Amino acid sequence: MSEAASEVDLLSRNFTQNPYLTYRSMREQGGAERLIIKTLGAGLHAWLVTGYEDARRLLADPRLSKDAAAVGRTIEVHKVEEGQGGGAISSESMLFSDPPDHTRLRRLFGKAFTMRRVESLRPWIEEITETLLDEVKPGEEIDLVDRIAMTVPISVIGDLLGVPRSGHGDLREWNRLLTGVDTGPAEKYQAYMASLEYIKSLVADKRAHAGRDDDLITALLELDGDDVFTDAEILSTVFLVMNAGYETTANLISSGVYALLDHPDQQQLLREGPELIPGAVEEFLRYEAPLNLSTLRCTAEAVTVGDTTIPAGELVFIALGSANRDPERFPEPDRLDVTRAASGHVAFGHGIHHCVGAPLARMEGEIVLGALLRRFPRWRAAAPLDELAWRYSLQFRGLERLPVLLDRTAD
Repeated sequence: MSEAASEVDLLSRNFTQNPYLTYRSMREQGGAERLIIKTLGAGLHAWLVTGYEDARRLLADPRLSKDAAAVGRTIEVHKVEEGQGGGAISSESMLFSDPPDHTRLRRLFGKAFTMRRVESLRPWIEEITETLLDEVKPGEEIDLVDRIAMTVPISVIGDLLGVPRSGHGDLREWNRLLTGVDTGPAEKYQAYMASLEYIKSLVADKRAHAGRDDDLITALLELDGDDVFTDAEILSTVFLVMNAGYETTANLISSGVYALLDHPDQQQLLREGPELIPGAVEEFLRYEAPLNLSTLRCTAEAVTVGDTTIPAGELVFIALGSANRDPERFPEPDRLDVTRAASGHVAFGHGIHHCVGAPLARMEGEIVLGALLRRFPRWRAAAPLDELAWRYSLQFRGLERLPVLLDRTAD
């Protein structure tokens, strides 16, 4: 293995605005590329995997560990320079664990987070969506990210967890600070502690009033049998859902609207054929993956990618956005086609860490995008689309804002 590594700034404006040119060049080289990845105020020696087949295989490869302690140790070894770091990682979370711990945590979570519970949220998703759209005056300019795309998912997650609606704004602000790469370490720590204390208080209240509520926290607390969540696991699981459970959905909604504004012919297809919306949601997820990169992994053993061998003890990022634009898997990948059979994309990952909230995100995307198309026959961008800023984030792919004018009359 060559020790040389090129340097890529995954937080440069050029990259965040359009990562696909860089990804295309990397895919053409094949395999995996060793980089000095500039991120989070520091630099890391890490490998980036960009091709679809390699990405899908490695997402399910047990030789790539997500264990929080192992990843943390590997980060320390491969730091190029000191930086603010990526914030707290809970070793009790199923997101940052390997089997058998991950298997147990996900099984327990699945007992409470059932499809019945997901489907029971449909009326609330429809209600909050219709209420928000009722408040939009025809022809009024709104920021769709702020008014719709962020507000619906945070309301859904809040209700799912049993958070009083007066506290939904706090959830949103804590998440913004925790996931923002431009948030200082002190501010990030304060947000982490504030959200953690809130969760502790919320869990304690649910525990003290057993049977009072029908929400996910209560269901997690009421699991019975010989194996249940520990107190630390409950807190980590709720923290994960609260602070990461709505970001992908918000990006799916806003990026979907952005794509349709940029492709009016596809917008018209959906207006004329609303039955196409579920498939269109899959295409939006493929075309503009809400998660640009997978969460960080480290190699527990050597792994071969193409002609390249990644040794044990290395950091690996998997570029979900690149894999979903791989022409070897999706013909004409840079073309939006709402009639495309886009299933098989890796927007929600693959393997044992496939996003457990994917069915809920899909439901929200279908309901919100369907309501927008039905209630507002005319959409207009209120700013040049190519001048809008994409979020300054390593992991998430979403717009900072999306100014639009929605009208109830067609041209």
